Amino acid sequence: MAAAPDPTRSEGPPVVTIGDPSGPKIIVLDPAGTARHGELPATWRPLAERRAIFWCRIAAGGALTEADDLVGDHGPGDPEIAVVASGPFAAEALQLVERHTGAAAYLLLVDPASDAWLPSGDATAADEAWLAEHDDVVAKLREAGTEVRVVASSTGGPADRVPPPLPLGHPDVVAAVRSALGDG
Repeated sequence: MAAAPDPTRSEGPPVVTIGDPSGPKIIVLDPAGTARHGELPATWRPLAERRAIFWCRIAAGGALTEADDLVGDHGPGDPEIAVVASGPFAAEALQLVERHTGAAAYLLLVDPASDAWLPSGDATAADEAWLAEHDDVVAKLREAGTEVRVVASSTGGPADRVPPPLPLGHPDVVAAVRSALGDG
């Protein structure tokens, strides 16, 4: 189980934005509260050259409302939206995208089963089981045109550097998001 969030992470803006907001969007739901000083993790900045990134700092409060508005305001012909979330917030991300079925082109998850994962090995099986548990919603979203998939899982190895879930700023997470979006 992940450690309790640092209360200082709730300080700062609820949403940090970089890139052209009129273009394709990536909405990152970050339960850890990274970017509290208004700067995205450096690993994400190259993505802002092609997409607007809305880093929603769930720990700061108000961020989920902003994410809901961003997805809910999507209309036909608008640039695509990708939603990215990590384990502690994967179910809520699924619900967000379900509330606005068809608005998001992608729901990309990182360690969605991190609470059930045991640090004795690779989290891939637990993440696949998590997807299977939510198969009814996942199938509905896929039918509406949203690609739902796990893009990164903890391996339990030294490359992870921290217990699951992998931080959203982890280079492997960013590489997986870029690949999933065809920006690789």
